[in-house]
Amino acid sequence: MNINERARQTIRSLPKTVHGGQAWKLANIEDYSHNLNPFGAPTFLDDIVASAVPSIWHYPDDASLGFRAAVANEFDVGSENVIAGAGSSDIIRMFPNTFLEPGDKVVMFSPSFAEYTQQCKICGVKIEYIRLREENDYRIDIEELGEKLTSDIKALYICNPNNPTGRVEPRDKILSIVDECEEKGIMVFLDETLLELVDGYKDVSCASYVGEYTNLLVAGSLTKSFAIPGIRIGFGISNTDIIDQLNKVRMTWNIGAIEQVVGEKLIAEHMDYVHDAAALLRKEADNMFGELKDMGFPVNAPCDGFFYFCDISSLGMDAGTFVSKMKSHGYMVRDCSSFGPDFTSCVRFCVKDSKTNEGFLSAMRKVLE
Repeated sequence: MNINERARQTIRSLPKTVHGGQAWKLANIEDYSHNLNPFGAPTFLDDIVASAVPSIWHYPDDASLGFRAAVANEFDVGSENVIAGAGSSDIIRMFPNTFLEPGDKVVMFSPSFAEYTQQCKICGVKIEYIRLREENDYRIDIEELGEKLTSDIKALYICNPNNPTGRVEPRDKILSIVDECEEKGIMVFLDETLLELVDGYKDVSCASYVGEYTNLLVAGSLTKSFAIPGIRIGFGISNTDIIDQLNKVRMTWNIGAIEQVVGEKLIAEHMDYVHDAAALLRKEADNMFGELKDMGFPVNAPCDGFFYFCDISSLGMDAGTFVSKMKSHGYMVRDCSSFGPDFTSCVRFCVKDSKTNEGFLSAMRKVLE
């Protein structure tokens, strides 16, 4: 039996997606390739996990009632407007499996988070890309987007802040896009997974507006906010009609008992931990921008959030070479060539606390010598 021929046609030539945050596998490497809370996982997490251990003696609550109630309270929606996921990646998987048919067309921006493409291709969905351009500061061009939103488009994917470019689009701009899509019968998948680490994120988030739209799904996660990527806990927020449909494809018991307790406690009682980190990151991001400019690194403007995306072709090296040189000095940055052939000279690196950033910038100066 040729097992490759038995696999679905949509996945036979599909490569596995590549992500950052793998430096933990290497000794003596400071990881700047991820975009997690620089405070790291909170010290009080140990006690929360310990308190949840008795819950593993029975099946988890399939409805994730406590966790969903905490999310609903944080974003000023009802529990019925929330679905729990094993990280936001679970919500990303549910969406095309629920609302898209093989052959349907969607619009995505490039570069952006690779899992949108991966899950759509698994479902046999056709993708039209809009290139985010450096000359436009990697921001959404409303006119260009409008031209792409034709009658045959079924969904639009937006990542805010966009990963890997880090640009944050204001709420009024996002909602104007959602309005246009609703008029054209296009669903909007809005990924706000990285938004909580942006200072003043509640003035940007669209999560509390889902009840006003028939076509909007907002995804979020605790992974970045609390620096707990090993605990898979995320959520989707939408109107009840969309949530009801998503629940039909959600895996039973998709959130473990410990994850539910951790998620509920962190959101309900410890969001100040995230707010403090966001304020620190705003300050340190601005400081880092000044240092980068002074050393001649090709960065055009301060990042909107807490990570930088840069085209380093002017330095006379590609992304792989730069990553290798930084690693030799003990620092890992993200090679963005995995986002497509247009980005082989692009890298992404995050912002951390002042002392750690000093070492990172010192290593970068040595690479540029």
